[in-house]
Amino acid sequence: MKMNGLVICLILFLLGVSFFLKFARAAERIEPGRLAWLEETLIAHRGLHDEKIPENSLPAFQAAIEKGYPIELDVTMTKDRKLVVYHDKKLRRGMGIDAYLHDLTYDELTQYKLFGTAEKIPLFAEVLATVAGRVPLLIEIKNEGKVGEMESLLYQELQGYKGQYAIQSFNPFTLQWFKNNAPEVIRGQLAGSFWVSDYEVEWAGTTRLPWYKKILLRNLLLNFVSRPHFIAYEAKNLSTVRLRSLRRLGVPILGWTIKTKAEYEEAKTKFNNLIVEGSFD
Repeated sequence: MKMNGLVICLILFLLGVSFFLKFARAAERIEPGRLAWLEETLIAHRGLHDEKIPENSLPAFQAAIEKGYPIELDVTMTKDRKLVVYHDKKLRRGMGIDAYLHDLTYDELTQYKLFGTAEKIPLFAEVLATVAGRVPLLIEIKNEGKVGEMESLLYQELQGYKGQYAIQSFNPFTLQWFKNNAPEVIRGQLAGSFWVSDYEVEWAGTTRLPWYKKILLRNLLLNFVSRPHFIAYEAKNLSTVRLRSLRRLGVPILGWTIKTKAEYEEAKTKFNNLIVEGSFD
């Protein structure tokens, strides 16, 4: 009798864990037609850039438009609350100065150029005007402050924009803001191994997360906060078991970031679409 009681308790415990995981990781399914563009054409990571055309620049976006690629880009905010398109927290890698972007005003930023070229960091509004709906946009929100202000400013700038777009973020609370305040906006949860190198810390200002946050984010256990419409996962750190678990969510799975032909060949059958650097199709 005692053994039967232990078995029943164990079964109930396992059922409870299973129910919790299913609830915590669930995504929100929407009409597939709204997501079709996310799966149709390879997505250009920070535009089409090379040694002469810097990433996240207007020429990189123009090059992607000419090839018909949807554009993935990064949006962050300056000290004077201007939305700009740039990836790193630090300006060292891209602009050669040992400072954080959020500590400078936009006017101060315009004194520096991107990766030794004549290009400056573009305003998000400039990018919207340049793209003008000619290709879809996949907008990664890189909020380094309290959630709410930046998200609201970005949503305001998107009002009236006629092109297709979606937002994505590693921060589930950024996505939660859109879920609560702009539910019509397609939102995606970014995730991966969250392994950070010393180089990324020193040059890009990337933050090392504590182990428990890595576990939560790596396993999408905060999806109950964001309820994403799609997942964008780090392609090189995706096991077969994890891929199967992602597919069970029933939403499109994008792989990031594909940089070589070999990576493309390995990943192209695993994901609904890929975020790539260069041309592989």
